[in-house]
Amino acid sequence: MNILELGQTLGNISDACRKLGVTRQHYYDIKQTIEEEGLEGLLEKSRRVPRIGNRVAPEIEQKVLDYVFQFPTHGQTRVANELKKAGILISAGGIRSIWQRHDLTVEALRLKRLEKWGKHRGSNRISGPGSVSGQGRERSRQIP
Repeated sequence: MNILELGQTLGNISDACRKLGVTRQHYYDIKQTIEEEGLEGLLEKSRRVPRIGNRVAPEIEQKVLDYVFQFPTHGQTRVANELKKAGILISAGGIRSIWQRHDLTVEALRLKRLEKWGKHRGSNRISGPGSVSGQGRERSRQIP
């Protein structure tokens, strides 16, 4: 039996509140919530405000992820610079935030994800610069 039903049964809200160990103010808060929102209004609500406002657009995030799967050995600054050349403005910190959301912060994690993605797509082996199955990490910087 809930507090509202007990109050109705006893005919005295003060007695119902005393028996259940709640204040009358709490009783009236519950009653008002049920009248306004129904029983769903009593469920615990998250008080955190979603911080979506600072996120990059989903299209840009997908382009960053596509680039990372193409060049998993590039760092966040290089990725930001290369995407800027392609007309996509995002900071190195923005790249890092995307990587953190997708657990790609370290080069080894990006390479592992690339191999999983390659196996999922039907390829037996991914070879090329920076692949785990390759001979090692190729440097993109040219030595004079």
